[in-house]
Amino acid sequence: MHKPVRRKDREISINDARDLMRNSPYGVLATASDDGQPYTTPLSYVFDGDYIYFHCALEGHKLDNIRTNPAVSFCVVGQTKTLPKMFATEYESAVAFGTAKEIHGDEKQDALLNILEKYSPEFIPQGIKYIAGKIDETTVIKIDVKHLTGKARR
Repeated sequence: MHKPVRRKDREISINDARDLMRNSPYGVLATASDDGQPYTTPLSYVFDGDYIYFHCALEGHKLDNIRTNPAVSFCVVGQTKTLPKMFATEYESAVAFGTAKEIHGDEKQDALLNILEKYSPEFIPQGIKYIAGKIDETTVIKIDVKHLTGKARR
């Protein structure tokens, strides 16, 4: 189903790929519309080792795509450094493949709290109040990660 990493010398362990996915500040979601047109969206997210969660508005391009075709890809990039004399770049990246779906109830609430803890850990009480006031105006998507790979040139 998924092609193996071409540059085996650059492949990182699954644990390193998970750490990179867990600790990166943002990622890029790739979806496709019903006519096959690709669409990418940078976004904030949380990763728990099996699932990626993100929140968004109640409608929009990425939601239309997910509802039509739930197969998605999600990429994060860690540390990078250009090496001009070598015409190269040091980098680390991880790419996840999976299926996306909207979640509700306690799972939605828990995902929003995890996002709050990642991005605003010093404002948890205020964030809980904010979530309570916005939860009905927010969509939360869960990506069930089926395949994860990572590469690095360090």
